[in-house]
Amino acid sequence: MRRRAPGAETHRRSHWGQLGSTVAAIFVVAVLGNYPWELAQSPLYVGLEDIRTTLWHCFVASLGDGLMILGIVAVGGVILRRPAWFVRPGVLGIGVMLMVGLVLGVTVEWVAVHVLQRWAYTARMPRVPGLDVGLVPVAQMLILPPLIFRLVAVWYRRSAGPT
Repeated sequence: MRRRAPGAETHRRSHWGQLGSTVAAIFVVAVLGNYPWELAQSPLYVGLEDIRTTLWHCFVASLGDGLMILGIVAVGGVILRRPAWFVRPGVLGIGVMLMVGLVLGVTVEWVAVHVLQRWAYTARMPRVPGLDVGLVPVAQMLILPPLIFRLVAVWYRRSAGPT
């Protein structure tokens, strides 16, 4: 039986603890970052005229956005084979971030609008030609993830110490 070096178990726990903290930080920053975007685009959706309904709907939507951001992290980790790839994404990481964000944004909007009919757009919502999905929510998954990952990367570097 192979013996572990002293401190190996502590290192493993601290690694998993750091990973858990990082995932939690990404989710919280993603929800907080997406909530104002959701509020700003709410006039482009049918049925969000009441402020209480809008505040609640946008909060729930921002939770879903947070999960999509975690999906981008997971896919990037698998493709790039680095769990913390978002700290220094490089050109390939940014490409993965944008492609996964685009696929998620288009897919979620298309399924929600055309298959499940969970929401509908007002006439003011600009549409992606040929797909008939909202341009603003798709742009959200292209613009916000890089900003969110940048904010979390600053925190990650400070909390992880020298690498």
